[in-house]
Amino acid sequence: MKTTIGGIILAVALAGGIAPLQAGEVTGSIERGGDRIVAIGGSVTEIVYALGEGDRLVARDSTSMWPEAAGGLPDVGYMRQLSPEGVLSVDPSAIIALEGSGPPEAMDVLRKASVPLVSVPERFDREGILDKIRIVGAALGAEGRAAELAEEVGRDVAAAEAAARTDAPPRVLFVLSLQGGKILASGSGTAADGIIAMAGARNVISAFAGYRQLSDEAVIEARPDVVLMMDRTGGPGVDDAALLAHPAIVSTPAGERGAVIRMDGSYLLGFGPRTAAAVRDLASRLAGGAG
Repeated sequence: MKTTIGGIILAVALAGGIAPLQAGEVTGSIERGGDRIVAIGGSVTEIVYALGEGDRLVARDSTSMWPEAAGGLPDVGYMRQLSPEGVLSVDPSAIIALEGSGPPEAMDVLRKASVPLVSVPERFDREGILDKIRIVGAALGAEGRAAELAEEVGRDVAAAEAAARTDAPPRVLFVLSLQGGKILASGSGTAADGIIAMAGARNVISAFAGYRQLSDEAVIEARPDVVLMMDRTGGPGVDDAALLAHPAIVSTPAGERGAVIRMDGSYLLGFGPRTAAAVRDLASRLAGGAG
């Protein structure tokens, strides 16, 4: 017998054109006990395993790199560049996708397929993490365990945030990449902005939302104490020496002190069960002033 997912609002029918999957949207209904589930989004996959339901997964996306067991599952591609054919090729009984999965055309095809699909909202704060846990738990028919996990994670994150608070928040510049010599940095409303605030620090770029290339003058005027980046070990990227020699960084307090912190991207920006640990690690390294 099929049942709709308790506590998740069904999306209002979208008229005309192709629209992205909406946060909290459910198409179809999920079979209780279904064991061919595709998880799209690293935090979704982590939550599935944290709930003890990892054996029900049949595939995951390329951002789902933790826990180690997830690496043994078929990879259906990057969550923002999905192929509907690739996702459906594993014959899933359901798809649980993080908000922002795409492209919109692919999600439209998946919405119209006969496979139930759940969209998990993405917010970059403690309550956003707890909402994810509850929604994934409801999708899996594991509401009881999800309530317990949400309580555990909520306490842990709240304690980590409280411990990180300081009267003199460090000023942090999150650099996503260098493109053509220009710094691509995080503004407001991003995962980087959220984790910086949770770790008791201040994002020095707040004049815009999302990610944007900055002029050298804007970086210099921001005067970051620390530059924060994702650790791209084994992949393309700029090393610390090149970053600190950049004309926009060299004369900032971060450049003068050589203060660069690098952390694993899925750990730092995942906003899932490991976020309390990420907050503690980032706050500790910010207190030290460098990586």
